[in-house]
Amino acid sequence: MKAWLILADGTIFEGTSIGATGKTIGETVFTTGMTGYLETLTDPSYFGQIVTQTFPLIGNYGNIPQDYESHKCWVRGYIVREMCDLPSNFRCGGTLNEFLKNQNIVGICGIDTRALTKRLRESGVMNGIIITSDTKPQISPEFLQQIRDYKIEQAVETVSIKNNEIPKHVQNDGSNIILWDFGAKANIQRELEKRGCKVTVVPCQTTAEQILAMNPNGLMLSNGPGDPADNVEIINEINKLCEYGNLPIFGICLGHQMLALARGCKTSKLKYGHRGGNHPVKDTATGRVYITSQNHGYAVESDTLPAFATLSFYNVNDNTCEGITYTDIPAFSVQFHPEACGGPHDTNFLFDEFMTKIKEVQNASK
Repeated sequence: MKAWLILADGTIFEGTSIGATGKTIGETVFTTGMTGYLETLTDPSYFGQIVTQTFPLIGNYGNIPQDYESHKCWVRGYIVREMCDLPSNFRCGGTLNEFLKNQNIVGICGIDTRALTKRLRESGVMNGIIITSDTKPQISPEFLQQIRDYKIEQAVETVSIKNNEIPKHVQNDGSNIILWDFGAKANIQRELEKRGCKVTVVPCQTTAEQILAMNPNGLMLSNGPGDPADNVEIINEINKLCEYGNLPIFGICLGHQMLALARGCKTSKLKYGHRGGNHPVKDTATGRVYITSQNHGYAVESDTLPAFATLSFYNVNDNTCEGITYTDIPAFSVQFHPEACGGPHDTNFLFDEFMTKIKEVQNASK
């Protein structure tokens, strides 16, 4: 069956249907990762978005449930140049197309994804709709307005874990870490558990008082979807924990942004965001450049950092803020993903720095 992608500006692409049939509206974005498509599809940070893979061949190693970052697929739609129907991998548990159908994800393949990516880079991310139909859809002003009206809402509340879904954790005897779930990727918990931590995952509605009552040694603020400024109540709770002053905090992606908002910074939407596994960031202390995995459409405005905050990393491509270290409390955060399971693993050492910060606070309190 044919499928059609129509952007909010009226641009139309004709292709072939993949996954489920029907129609879906979302924010159309692109990601440059050459591998890790399963991690992308199951990353809660992509909630509300139609994801375009710029790498031309997707699905070559099939569906591997062990690589999922959450229990389901969160994207609104999926766009690829070519879908592999004959995957080859010793862990393969089926085709990617079967996975998309089972997850009820509407997708399209066979379109010029390079042209689509250029359009999004030039015009900025925009809403779009994928429709499966053998006839070309009629495009009217009302139809385009319907596409433009779509908005990602209640993103964090939708993807965050519920109280009856708390995952089992490894029974470690190390540091007691609270993982505040705003749409956490599973590998954040795995990286903490590798370091001997006992990790307790809590929903986004958890209060500062409830977190402190658990006597944590450290707090991890997870990644997640949507506009960080929409999460007013969560930001207020983060501010309370900062005022406590003695709890080591590590924020990633959305957690980085909301921590910055809680500390008086501002955030703004990027033209087309940073998504993929090849984004260079520079360490301001050493001058070293790391290649990172990223997935975000918003960024902290560097010129709004308060006196007690230091820019620790910045993006080499566009100079946007990629990391902050706070000098008045034991807290730091990064915009990129040091836990990226599909790689690169250049910045995985940041989890060790978090462990070091926890030990420093513990030793200072003795």
